[in-house]
Amino acid sequence: MTGPDYRTDFRGVLEGAGTALAAESARFAGIGWMRGTSGNLSIVLNRDPLRLAVTVSGLDKGELTSADVVVVDELGRAVAEQPRPDLIPSAEAELHARVAQLSGAGAVVHVHALQAVLAGHWWPGGIELRDLEMLKGIGRLAHDETVTIPVVPNSQDMKVLGDDVAKVFDPAVPAVVVARHGMYAWGRDLLQARHHTEIVEFLLQFTVETRG
Repeated sequence: MTGPDYRTDFRGVLEGAGTALAAESARFAGIGWMRGTSGNLSIVLNRDPLRLAVTVSGLDKGELTSADVVVVDELGRAVAEQPRPDLIPSAEAELHARVAQLSGAGAVVHVHALQAVLAGHWWPGGIELRDLEMLKGIGRLAHDETVTIPVVPNSQDMKVLGDDVAKVFDPAVPAVVVARHGMYAWGRDLLQARHHTEIVEFLLQFTVETRG
């Protein structure tokens, strides 16, 4: 059974996405990865044309409601058909759209998890992971394979940042660290994007705490 169609039930699809995004935002805020109003999450609503529901800018991510989402296009711009034109999308919505285009993901998570920031500081050329059981959680081998989480420099220009992500993008690695900023992770849906975020952060914490 499939859910409501974006083209015929815009409000129904958006409400469902908003409910899911609010719940996940509260989850991440609760573990300290979306402090204050930081971080943002998105769900792909439609592929052609690309439309994403993105959490709004400037609100506490632990207190969002199903209405606190903005629909954006492939450039991260709010679209005219959304029911709340007063809401402002995050400036990073453009990067969410770029990641969705690059990866084909159905959902993107951006959190300011500390271990990701520390790992990006220590290994700006990419964070190598190897011989860790949790690698299986992102679809890689637990042994005898080196997995590199890409790291890109931070920028306030989302076009520049998106181009840098595109340069290091690896379809077999569902995450990228933005130096001195945070982490983006993605998956086929919001649940898998959450799992990838949690697993990558665990792997990065291990790597940071055991660095020689």
